[in-house]
Amino acid sequence: QVQVVESGGGLVQPGGSLRLSCAASGSIFGIVVMGWYRQAPGKQRELVAAITSGGNTNYLDSVKGRFTISRDNAKNTVYLQMDSLNPDDTAVYYCNVDVWIGINRRQDYWGQGTQVTVSS
Repeated sequence: QVQVVESGGGLVQPGGSLRLSCAASGSIFGIVVMGWYRQAPGKQRELVAAITSGGNTNYLDSVKGRFTISRDNAKNTVYLQMDSLNPDDTAVYYCNVDVWIGINRRQDYWGQGTQVTVSS
């Protein structure tokens, strides 16, 4: 079994910063991709940023230049540094990890979500 635990959400004023963390643990043979998604009320869940084991990254256009994703492979942890936040970034942020759980067995897991609210 694999556990995914997020932390770091909260309330921040426009223009402020937050850092999200997500740690994966359990029966993991290797991590393929770690990513952050978000879902605002009444909207579909969308990919915010993702990073592969090799360090390749992908970002939602609206967060490019403001958000930075990074990972610590030794700790199976991924981070999302969010700067210049604006009210449109308000959402529940979910961590997703795509992992090898056995030979030729690949599975993705979700965290419980962490609320990010940008408001004055």
